[in-house]
Amino acid sequence: IGGYGSGEIIAYYLLTMVARAFSSMPGLASGIARQVRDGEIKKFLIQPIDLMSYLLAARVAHKLVYYVVATGPFALVFFLCRDYFPGWPEPSALAAFVLSLVLGFALGFFLEASMGLVAFWFLEVSSLIFIYMMINYFLSGHMIPLDWLGEFGRWVQFLPFKYLAYFPAAVMLGKIPQEELLGEMLLELIWILVLLLLNRVAFARGVRRYGAFGG
Repeated sequence: IGGYGSGEIIAYYLLTMVARAFSSMPGLASGIARQVRDGEIKKFLIQPIDLMSYLLAARVAHKLVYYVVATGPFALVFFLCRDYFPGWPEPSALAAFVLSLVLGFALGFFLEASMGLVAFWFLEVSSLIFIYMMINYFLSGHMIPLDWLGEFGRWVQFLPFKYLAYFPAAVMLGKIPQEELLGEMLLELIWILVLLLLNRVAFARGVRRYGAFGG
């Protein structure tokens, strides 16, 4: 189906499960919005603590604990499903897969943080976050491989969402040509830098607006 054998489809969903374990940030956007709405954000304005750096460090610590606990179950599942994979990947593909997971973590963090920062302008953002999560789930390739979307899928490839699930899985399954890997990684890094800058600008302007209204 769409270039995927029956075994590859199962392998794809297992790999996207791993990718989403890195790139998903449950509670991040809603947590930022709650801090803005309830006034907890003030402590980051009066103390020499950078909010985004604090949240990033906290999320790294949270993920590390999660990975330590989840490594065993993940390893068992992949061992039991090993026949669905086309064999052990090339060292370069494995290295690219690991790097894509790390970059996916950073991309997922800044994407969701930007949703939370919208609370500086709209205090109730739960509906916006829900819509974002639905779009994210589909456009990241977590629901179905982006290869199955035809012409629309080619447009989706220009968005950052594919790096959250589809791209790491496609790398591991050899769906990304070797000559395109470096370019894709660089494009993902550019997206991360753009979102980092967007977060910084949004936070700075949001804080000014927050202070102007006596927050």
